[in-house]
Amino acid sequence: MSAASMNTVDLLARRRRRLGADLSLSYRAPLTIVRGSGAHLYDADGRAYLDLVNNVAHVGHAHPRVVEAAARQKALLETNTRYLHPLILDYADRLTATLPAGLDVVHLVNSGSEANEFALRMARTVTGRRDVAALESGYHGNTSGLVDISPYKFDGPGGSGRPASTHVAPLPDPYRGRHSGDGPRPGTTEGRVQAHPYLADLEAVLTAAADDGHPVGAFFMESAPGSAGQVVPPPGYVSGAFEVARAAGALAIADEVQVGLGRVGSHWWAFEVDGAMPDIVTMGKPLGNGHPLGAVVTTRAVADAFANGMEYFNTFGGNPVSAAVGIAVLDVIEEEGLRARALESGARFVAGLRELAGRHQAIGDVRGLGLFLGVVLVRDRATREPATELAAAVVEGALAHGILLSADGPDHEVLKIKPPLVITEADVDRTIETLDLLLAELA
Repeated sequence: MSAASMNTVDLLARRRRRLGADLSLSYRAPLTIVRGSGAHLYDADGRAYLDLVNNVAHVGHAHPRVVEAAARQKALLETNTRYLHPLILDYADRLTATLPAGLDVVHLVNSGSEANEFALRMARTVTGRRDVAALESGYHGNTSGLVDISPYKFDGPGGSGRPASTHVAPLPDPYRGRHSGDGPRPGTTEGRVQAHPYLADLEAVLTAAADDGHPVGAFFMESAPGSAGQVVPPPGYVSGAFEVARAAGALAIADEVQVGLGRVGSHWWAFEVDGAMPDIVTMGKPLGNGHPLGAVVTTRAVADAFANGMEYFNTFGGNPVSAAVGIAVLDVIEEEGLRARALESGARFVAGLRELAGRHQAIGDVRGLGLFLGVVLVRDRATREPATELAAAVVEGALAHGILLSADGPDHEVLKIKPPLVITEADVDRTIETLDLLLAELA
């Protein structure tokens, strides 16, 4: 690519002419990114940026093992799944080996949205019910069906509000949720609520739906809600919520698209942290390290009930190249000890961030599991008023220091940290130092 083809002004003009205006760009001055390696991205001028938000490049941008696996298999065969091939079976075996016993039937797809859409179809077919329960600020994908069950979308800009078939339960946010009480002080776990009030809320939502003649057939939950602000539900909620859903005749669906595949460090999947057992698990983003790969894994009973005679066919889902890539990603996680690394790096992050919270009043809460972390910024700790403008300023300030962050949550006041698992101790320390500097300057 020539230098002329990289001109930011020209690229923006071409983008506006050819791409939809709804496609967003990050940062006031958009970046032209041309290369990635490990935990870093590089712009057209060769400047490196530490990537703290790309949970797609799970084992690192352009990991040579994954690149080689894709290239090798692509040179041999890339076709649909109407032929026998060992790789799709090898990958299904490897993937289910990371899950609790009983979750052992796999359907491979191409993205997290496709996985959740398929899980929605599966639940509706098996239960015979159209209605769905979800959590406040939940996000499950970009299809029309998934926007309809994603409060983050239908209650957000351009949304049409809650469809009659979607029933929304309160978000189990220990810091700012309806049952948060005094909430945790930064740097502590003191005051975190127990799960039961939120479980009672969910049960009430499901009961009201049934009483109104609209029994729920599926309960969708991100095991640790991301777009809601990197929320870690209180102990007992995830396992209890799945039991409450099943008691109401619904299937419990764990959306692991953002937080799964070892990101939490202590387990392969975030729902396992709470000892939960879903009926269906949906996966996406990290499975292919950037290659389009998603999966739906369920029990034999659910899979058999879904197989009602209508063929399921997916042109690209589970093709040999995707399977080879998925296997390579699992190999890298295991051989490079990336789950343990996520746990260690996450603990280093949390320790540093909580130390900052002791000196910066703008930090209201530090939360997360492994390398799925959130920093809540507030205008006032007593009122917990969101510091939306400060969060935006910190994101832009970090960019100037060569660090890529983003902000999310209902008020876009939560700094999201979800980097490739190969992030180093030096990267963590650099981030803490930069945030210290920026909060001192901006707050």
